[in-house]
Amino acid sequence: MPSFAPALETTLHKALEAASSRRHEYATLEHLLLALIDDEHASKVMDACHVDLGELKTTVAHYLDTELDALKVEAATDPSPTSGFQRVVQRAILHVQSSGRDEVTGGNVLVALFSERESYAVYFLQQQDMSRLDAVSFISHGVGKGGAAEAATPKGAEEEKQVKGDSKG
Repeated sequence: MPSFAPALETTLHKALEAASSRRHEYATLEHLLLALIDDEHASKVMDACHVDLGELKTTVAHYLDTELDALKVEAATDPSPTSGFQRVVQRAILHVQSSGRDEVTGGNVLVALFSERESYAVYFLQQQDMSRLDAVSFISHGVGKGGAAEAATPKGAEEEKQVKGDSKG
């Protein structure tokens, strides 16, 4: 079974913390999105899809601060992830497992988030003209929105260059 990347573990804790600090009983997809904005993998994907991370963070934080009063509780409590939150994480795990990889990242969770079409989290991403296809294209092929391949070298490519260079001598 795939494991969570250390950065994703931190991100999931930040999502729960975002709910707890607002005294929300539940951690929603919007709490998850707010935490994903600061996740190293997910933010790289959103950036490649031309999402204005500052604007997105402001929009999501404003939504959480003004629209979720019904989730507030009097006493401080550990928030529970909603069923949508749990489905997104489970979907990311299954996708990574079926693709033969062994680590779930924030990018995988971001892609899985798009299956929750009726959420404000997805609406906020779509407002920035980001789609699931944009995210998948970047993760799979390093192609950002607009078709330009990312300049960063994929994992394993450096070792391959080194082996080819050593065999020429």
